[in-house]
Amino acid sequence: MTDTTMLILVTILGIALLLFLVMRSKLQAFVALLISSLFIGIFSGMDLTEVIATMEEGMGGTLGFIAVVVGLGAMFGEMLRVSGGAERLALTLIKKFGEGKVQWALGLTGFIVAIPVFLDVALVILIPIVYSLAQKTKKSLLYFGIPLLAGLAVTHSFVPPTPGPISVASILNADLGWVILFGILAGVPAMIIAGPMFGKYISKKIHLEAPAYITEKQLQEQVDNNNRELPSFGMVAALIMIPLVLILINTVFGLVLEEGTFVHSALTFIGHPFVALTISTLLTFYFLGTKRGYTKEEVQNIATKSLEPAGIIILITGAGGVFKQTLIDSGVGDVLGEMMATSSMPLVLVAFLISTFVRVAQGSATVAMITAAGLISPVISMMDVSQPMLGLLVISIASGATVFSHVNDSGFWLVNRFFGMNEKQTLKTWTVMETIIGLVGFLVVFAISFFV
Repeated sequence: MTDTTMLILVTILGIALLLFLVMRSKLQAFVALLISSLFIGIFSGMDLTEVIATMEEGMGGTLGFIAVVVGLGAMFGEMLRVSGGAERLALTLIKKFGEGKVQWALGLTGFIVAIPVFLDVALVILIPIVYSLAQKTKKSLLYFGIPLLAGLAVTHSFVPPTPGPISVASILNADLGWVILFGILAGVPAMIIAGPMFGKYISKKIHLEAPAYITEKQLQEQVDNNNRELPSFGMVAALIMIPLVLILINTVFGLVLEEGTFVHSALTFIGHPFVALTISTLLTFYFLGTKRGYTKEEVQNIATKSLEPAGIIILITGAGGVFKQTLIDSGVGDVLGEMMATSSMPLVLVAFLISTFVRVAQGSATVAMITAAGLISPVISMMDVSQPMLGLLVISIASGATVFSHVNDSGFWLVNRFFGMNEKQTLKTWTVMETIIGLVGFLVVFAISFFV
C-alpha cells in the first residue's frame, strides 16, 4: 500500500469515526472532532509531539478570529431580542406590506432578524405573530409560517455574522465582505422560492391551525402590548445593517483604493469584522439598552448571558480548525490537492457534495459545514483560489449543510413542535423548504463561479 493510499484510507476512516461518534455514540461534536483529528494525526504517521502542536495551532489560529466575531454577534443579538427589536421589525413590515402581502413581510422579517439572532430564538420570539395571523384569517399556519422559516433559515445559513458562515469563512480564510455579498445574492431567491412561493403551495395541501390552548384574545393582547413598548423600526434596521455595510464597504473600496493611503487604511480598519461588530454592539447597548431604561448592570448581565450558547459554537469551530490543520500537517492536504488538480469536477460542486453528505448522515448543519470546510481547506492551500471564489465556496458549503433536514436534525423537531405537525407533515414542509433553500443557493453560486 502506497503512502498516498494510506493517507486517503486514514482520512476516510477518520471521517467515518467522526460520524459514528456524533450519530451513534451521541458524543458532543467538539469532542468528536478532536478525537477524529487525533486519529488522523496518529495513524497518518505524524510524530506524537507534532500531533499536539498541530492541535494547538489549529485551535489557536481559528479561535483568534471566530471567538471575537461570534461573541460580539451573540451580545448584539441578545440585546435585540430582549428589547423587542425582532417584534418591531415584524409588525412594521406586516403593516407596510398590507394584508395581501403578509407572506413577503414575514419572509423579509426572518431574513433580517436572523442576521444577529439565532434561528431557534428568533422563531420563539416571532411564532405568536404567526399564530395570530393564522387565527385571524383562518388560513393554514403554513401559509405564514413557511415564509418566516425560510427567511430565518436562509440568513442563518448564508449571511454573517451568523455562526455557520462565519465558522466556514474563518477556516477557509475567506473575506467576510464577499461572503455577505454572495450570501445575499444566493439567499434572496432562495427565500422567495422556499418562502412565499412554496408556503402558498404547501398551505393548500396541509391545513394547520394555531394551537388550541392559545386564544386569539391572548395573542392580540401580547402583540398590542409589545407594540406599545418596542423600539423604532428605523433604529432596529439601522443597527442590524451597520456591521454589514461597514464590512461590505471595506471589501468594495479595498479593491478600488490604493493601498497605503489614509482613506484605504481607515476603511480597512473600520470595516474589519472586529471593529464593525464592536461599533454596532456598543450602539446596541446604548440605543436598545441604556436609552430604553436598562441599568448598566442589566445590560452587562444580558451581554454575559448571551455568551453561554455562543461558547459551544466557538469551541466546535475551534475543533474544526484542529481538524483542518491535522489534514494539512499530516500530508492529506497535499494528496487531496493533487487529486483536485487532475479532476474535472469544479471545487464549488465538490464542497457542496461533501457538505451535503455529512449533513444527511449526522444532521447537524454546523458539523457538516465545519467538516466540509476542514476537508476543502487543504485543497485550497494547494491551488490559486481568489477571495471571491472563497466566498462562493463558503456559501456552497452552507448550501450543502442546509438541504435534507430530517429526523436527525434538531431544527426538524423544533419546527415539528411549534407547528403541531407529525413527522410526515414535517418532512413535506420543513424538509422540502430546507432542500429548496440549499439547492437554489448552490445553483446561484455555481452559476456565479463561472464568472469569478
